[in-house]
Amino acid sequence: MKSSKDIRGGDRLPSREDVLAFIREEKGKVGKREIARAFALKGDARIALKRLLREMEDEGLLDRRGGKLQRPGALPPVALCDIVARDRDGDLIAVPVEWDEVLGEAPRVLIRTPRKPRPGQPVPGLKDRVLVRIEETGEERGTAYQGRVMKVLERARVQVLGIFKGRLQGGGRVIPVDKKALGREYLIAPGDEGDAQDGDLVSIAPSRESRSGPTMARVRERLGSLNSEKAISLVAIHAHAIPDTFASATLAEAAAAEPARLEGREDLRSLPLVTIDPPDAKDHDDAVHAEADADPANPGGFVVTVAIADVAAYVRTGSSLDREALERGNSVYFPDRVVPMLPERISNDLCSLRPKEDRPALAVRMVLGADGRKRGHSFHRILMRSAAKLSYQQAQAAIDGRPDDVTGPLLEPVLKPLWAAYRCAHEARQERAPLDLDLPERKILLNPDGTVDRGIVPERLDAHRLIEEFMILANVAAAEELEAKRTPLLYRVHDEPSTEKLRTLGEVLASIGIKLTLQGALRPAFFNRILEKVGGTEHDAFVNEIVLRSQAQAEYAHENYGHFGLNLRRYAHFTSPIRRYADLVVHRALIRALGLGKDGLADDTVARLPEIAASISAAERRAMAAERETIDRLIAHHLADRIGSTFDGRISGVTRSGLFVKLRDTGADGFIPASTIGADYYAYDEALQALVGQATGESYRLGDVVEVKLVEAAPVAGALRFEILSEGRVIPGAGGKRGRRRAGGAARWERQERAKVRRRTRR
Repeated sequence: MKSSKDIRGGDRLPSREDVLAFIREEKGKVGKREIARAFALKGDARIALKRLLREMEDEGLLDRRGGKLQRPGALPPVALCDIVARDRDGDLIAVPVEWDEVLGEAPRVLIRTPRKPRPGQPVPGLKDRVLVRIEETGEERGTAYQGRVMKVLERARVQVLGIFKGRLQGGGRVIPVDKKALGREYLIAPGDEGDAQDGDLVSIAPSRESRSGPTMARVRERLGSLNSEKAISLVAIHAHAIPDTFASATLAEAAAAEPARLEGREDLRSLPLVTIDPPDAKDHDDAVHAEADADPANPGGFVVTVAIADVAAYVRTGSSLDREALERGNSVYFPDRVVPMLPERISNDLCSLRPKEDRPALAVRMVLGADGRKRGHSFHRILMRSAAKLSYQQAQAAIDGRPDDVTGPLLEPVLKPLWAAYRCAHEARQERAPLDLDLPERKILLNPDGTVDRGIVPERLDAHRLIEEFMILANVAAAEELEAKRTPLLYRVHDEPSTEKLRTLGEVLASIGIKLTLQGALRPAFFNRILEKVGGTEHDAFVNEIVLRSQAQAEYAHENYGHFGLNLRRYAHFTSPIRRYADLVVHRALIRALGLGKDGLADDTVARLPEIAASISAAERRAMAAERETIDRLIAHHLADRIGSTFDGRISGVTRSGLFVKLRDTGADGFIPASTIGADYYAYDEALQALVGQATGESYRLGDVVEVKLVEAAPVAGALRFEILSEGRVIPGAGGKRGRRRAGGAARWERQERAKVRRRTRR
């Protein structure tokens, strides 16, 4: 076959092979326009090309990422990878950290390493996590990709984390904190325990494997005591290598920082901006104000000002503060503590928009029409003075007719105009129709001693929606401004679901009688119509869950492919620079683009934007995993003395090996092995998202409400094991041939009755 370069310039429609070859060879963006230009297609030929590309997508030959076309499963130019092996020539082999299993086995990347590295050049090793610049190679030496390591993000750790249980005569044992090692222990010989005490979190180095008994190990480091539940977050901090102490140089820079002055800034201290945050918030990085637009050309419109803490004024590019902020990527929030991205001197003092105190900020002034649409915006570097610090509940109570001493004087001049502007903005949001999933988030409340009190679903107020909508508008304005000024930035992007995920979603929805019919471009409204159709029915929770699972994961990128979930063409994080490094980059980009100071985005940072995007995206996923695991451990501690108790829950996951159940009261997740369900053999049905009894047809499906009994709790690992008490239900057409053949017959009835008796006995 001729290469695509040999046939460019012809007037015939390219073949499927030509299209794939062109996409493989081109280094930049490849979409319909680029393909048509390369093959000199015009008029009817362009229409035929559009039809061909759609057919190739339907056949699984192409995938679409934003406006780009690529082969399904193709890796991006820069990716986060784990080095997993060496090939027979001794070269390192890596696999991407993020990979969708529906695409099959993750591709292998051949890592090219120089024989004589230059000083400072990263030299990776086995089990390291690395940032890799990737290019396709065909199938050279068994891999379709080769890569060059840009940065080693995390060195391989040979130690294991666990809880030390000491013995009076010395030595002891260590229980690993990893769920995958549940049930395993390491023995510590007398003299190898270091200074570890009973109940300490320790890192150990396994010494030798034993076929007949436990593995021996020695304690490498004592990481802290876990005798109090307040220290539970320590496990996740160390397990995910989250930096939780600042270097002395970083703290010295923070201590030496002086409050910003008015020079070079606009004076907006008379504007009654207010902060609206959770009642327990310690840093306040955004403030809002709204007023009716006095411009007669905009009747019924509003001017909304969003002021964001000017972190760039204190955290300069290349400083120790900057390097640590980039390494952390974001603040991490646990129920019992916060691991901040910046020292408290910066986050809770100089950059926190405290009431009645002068603070530097970067503000965006947005003009909204009566229909809520943004008509224009402008950015300003200002000095402000917050008029008040309000909680969501406090601001909402004032609007609902219950003002207090703080909100009373602000109700007419400040709060009512904010709510009026929000109602306009909300109309525009409704018209935009972002993805509207109903998945309430639970919050764990702790007692003063750090133990779990209860789990709650916080009430969703208009005050929450107001701040959320104004922050979205400000983020959009930042992205639009930087694009207009042709200044590089970090986008917050969210791709549309892949063809494969849509196909899987269609199969699942078909099992409950919903036909997935897509006409025209894919938009969030397509999913919203499905969610509206099942609202209030028995399938409501199930469909919300599977629609969520069909979505891509949001991330940071130096190239824009839009935010599908919000239904926005361009979007950047601008509103939280105290806790997100991406926002700090966007602030610096605005300062550079608008000539607002000498502390704007540096040229060397521009060159590193792909690397920074991959690094902070990984840090965000790391934080999410650590936060989730900490809640799991806290709840496992809380429930450890309730073995045998029964709980109401909902099936939150279905796999070949069993069911995951989320408890209603606490939101805790636990597992039910398939082998413990009933008296039947239960097989996984992917299309139904269910475990189906092969003889009875009795099924347990994603989203089903069930009653379970707690049979095991492992607080160290944060693992719970349940036993199912609820009976399954027969789904028409479910089960193997044997199950369908016996449906309604005596054998099926007999098995169901036996299963009922067994469940009654368990209770």
